[in-house]
Amino acid sequence: MSRKWKARLTDAQWQRESKTAMDTPLYDRDFHLWTQHQIACLQKEQWAELDVDNLIEELADLGRREQKELGSYLKVLIMHLLKLQYQPERRSKSWEVTIANCRDSIQDCLEDSPSLQRFLKDTEWVAKYYRRARRDAAKETELPTDTFPAVCPYTMPQILDPQFWPGA
Repeated sequence: MSRKWKARLTDAQWQRESKTAMDTPLYDRDFHLWTQHQIACLQKEQWAELDVDNLIEELADLGRREQKELGSYLKVLIMHLLKLQYQPERRSKSWEVTIANCRDSIQDCLEDSPSLQRFLKDTEWVAKYYRRARRDAAKETELPTDTFPAVCPYTMPQILDPQFWPGA
């Protein structure tokens, strides 16, 4: 069932707000109010009132944020897999919980936006997040960076597999 957004901005509120700071666009003045106005315009099919350029920019940003969120979970997950493999004596419940949570969060991202799956198949994209995970693993373990392989030693199925624990 689709969720309908109700604009919480009355016409009177909109008129009052538009009269203040006329020199500065609402988008720059009050982002939340701008979003409510855009929702109201869409609901009322007031196409001429839409701020199309900023809507396009915001929609593009939403897609980039989802991609970055996926990358962030992947980086933290790989970093902890590296820590487990290269410092097994320091393995803790906290690391295990972090790995499980990152795997769950990646799965949630993919369920919400299946098109993100293509990034996990993109070797350059994965390599970028592996380099960051390697750097952070070196910092956290205080091991030299070259202790860790220059290329990700895990396959994507291993990374995402809840039964995969390196060194176990």
